[in-house]
Amino acid sequence: MPHHYTTAELPAAADVLHRGGVIAYPTEAVFGLGCDPHDRKAFERIFELKQRPATQGVLLVAADFAQVERYIDTAKVPAEVMVQVHASWPGPFTWVFPRSDAVPDWVAGAHAGIALRVTAHAPAAALCRAYGGALVSTSANPHGEPPARDLATLARYFGDALDGVLDAPLGGAATPTTIRDALTGGIIRT
Repeated sequence: MPHHYTTAELPAAADVLHRGGVIAYPTEAVFGLGCDPHDRKAFERIFELKQRPATQGVLLVAADFAQVERYIDTAKVPAEVMVQVHASWPGPFTWVFPRSDAVPDWVAGAHAGIALRVTAHAPAAALCRAYGGALVSTSANPHGEPPARDLATLARYFGDALDGVLDAPLGGAATPTTIRDALTGGIIRT
């Protein structure tokens, strides 16, 4: 059974991430799997756990804009869209940006852009703050299965394969976050 960290144990959970671990943590609607986006071995473990092709890419979640800014090729984003981005964050909105050279190729998969979210969900934001940066965020489920919304489902899906679980409540959203295109402002997924 992976260790279950409380929000009082966030430094220990962040240490697991810094050492290349994979942690499940609550997001706005479902549990996510997270790791250091710059640690390719940890990233590949997530895709092995999910049994999902790595070409699909993942989003990065952060506690504030400063944690994601370096991943964005801001020169390509229209100023009026950046106003919309800043107005929506922190919040349940994921934006797909033109990516900068700071984005590891494996994080984006076969995509030209990078999906980013500054979350308002307190436990996920606190984990990012404790870690000191943005984290990989992909739904906690094997490919083709519904995302885990409780600890029992996490245990059924992954057993002892995770390095930890942040045991905190989900955000209460019924569906995953809206995804928008930062070049056009258009909605990709509602």
